[in-house]
Amino acid sequence: MNSRLLLSIASIVILSLACQPEKKDLTDAELLTKAKALAQKNIIVDGHVDLPYRMEQGGFMVRQKVLNVSVGASDGNFDFPRAKAGGLDAPFMSIYIPAQYQQVPGYAKKFADSLIMMTKQLANTYPDQFAIAYSPDDVEKQFKAGKISLPMGMENGAPLEDDISLVEYFQKEGIRYVTLTHGKDNKICDSSYDTTRTHGGLSDYGQQVVSEMNRVGIMVDISHVSDDTFWQVMELSKAPAIASHSSVRHFTPGFERNMNDDMIKKLGENDGVIMINFGSSFLDGEYRTRRAAYDEHVINWLADNELSRNDPKAKAYIEEYTKANDPWSDVKKVADHIDRVVELTGSTDHVGFGSDFDGVGDSLPTGLKDVSTYPNLIFELLKRGYSDDDIAKMCYQNVFRVWRAVEKVAASE
Repeated sequence: MNSRLLLSIASIVILSLACQPEKKDLTDAELLTKAKALAQKNIIVDGHVDLPYRMEQGGFMVRQKVLNVSVGASDGNFDFPRAKAGGLDAPFMSIYIPAQYQQVPGYAKKFADSLIMMTKQLANTYPDQFAIAYSPDDVEKQFKAGKISLPMGMENGAPLEDDISLVEYFQKEGIRYVTLTHGKDNKICDSSYDTTRTHGGLSDYGQQVVSEMNRVGIMVDISHVSDDTFWQVMELSKAPAIASHSSVRHFTPGFERNMNDDMIKKLGENDGVIMINFGSSFLDGEYRTRRAAYDEHVINWLADNELSRNDPKAKAYIEEYTKANDPWSDVKKVADHIDRVVELTGSTDHVGFGSDFDGVGDSLPTGLKDVSTYPNLIFELLKRGYSDDDIAKMCYQNVFRVWRAVEKVAASE
């Protein structure tokens, strides 16, 4: 090929490139449209939704009836229409055992059994909308069928009592993670909320529990545990762990319920995942102060004007006051926590969503008030430059990786 022909080809290539339209950044409206599309395209797993306890507190009894969340609910953060709108496909149903229930032998197990039965009854009552999920494969199959999967995680290992056979019992009942404790030290380990430090981390029985969870295929959840417990789990567990609904202590100094930087790094080194809690007190160390001032003002205004919250005039005032003095955190802060995890671990492989919907009351951040709002978080992440692949990891691939690793360890035991 002669030099004149080469020059001619080069000129054509350069001209072609010059004539291509310049790639433009997407507008916010276009990014939001993309975020909604990604929410529908990807499976979204949420590490922690407190619907079972919400049903129990609402007086819905097993074998009689369950809360009809197959249609829009007038309260709470979760129902089928809102979940479908937000792209939520696999909320881990929290089998939550309040700490006081561990004081009476046998009661915690009975309570856990009742919530498990209620969750299964929900799926049986509305089989076109919901299905229990025991594995990532179940979730994928049910996602294709348009159903919302209901995997189950036990929040507080108190129902394991001091009987190691109960670990396998609950695995067979469908429990796929156990949060080792909750607000108080239990027979397994110490709690982040309890200053007693009964065991100095894991008890001897707690060490057996972690090993047995590895053997039968239950994910170890280190949300709620003391720092000492966390580090001992990292040394003992043969499988990666999750934090099903925790956030980053960097933003909430002194709040041990969240994970500090070294813990997050270690969780990543062990191939685990932290699933960010959406509660404002988990996101922002100043939230409680702002909220106290906000509540005090509203209460005083109502008293001064001799009005109830339900009075139309009061509702109008509170709405306007809230617009100017919103005390809650917001969706951007959730993204800040995700950014911090990515910075600490060096990748997007170790972070997911663990909202605590139906569990943190009126503390949810602006932009993330119920299960219809996941696209708002995805939108914020896209604005920060995260790729479609990054979003898919956060939505489900990271927790699926841990879940399957736990299954693999159990198969090899």
